[in-house]
Amino acid sequence: MASKNEGMNSTIGEGSVFEGKFYISGSLRIDGKFEGEIKTDEELVVGETGKVKTDIVAKSVVIAGTVIGNISARNEVRLLETGKILGDISAPSIVLQKGVVVSGNFNITGGHKKDAKKVVEDSYHGGTSQAEAAEIRNIGSR
Repeated sequence: MASKNEGMNSTIGEGSVFEGKFYISGSLRIDGKFEGEIKTDEELVVGETGKVKTDIVAKSVVIAGTVIGNISARNEVRLLETGKILGDISAPSIVLQKGVVVSGNFNITGGHKKDAKKVVEDSYHGGTSQAEAAEIRNIGSR
């Protein structure tokens, strides 16, 4: 059976407490308690016993523990059934398992480079010119 830390460059183990800035080139798993600032070029995993209070910026994020802070991922965020999050989540793809608890906003970009709100508005207006779109908004606000 593979270790839960296999493939991880760095680990904050269960029972450990870390406060400060953690910038790594590689992956990180947190099974202990972390408060501060995290940035990683790869995957960040918060295990079931992990408790994190920070904004997270990573390539991909997996949450099975507790996070207080915003999460921003370049590829994907996976929220496992034991995950609890207080903060906003932004990523091209978000996977939610049954049982997850989240209080915050989701910004799912679907891999588009444009702002998600603009993608949806453009889709709604379906090729409508900017002037026509402005007129439609004006009519709706009367």
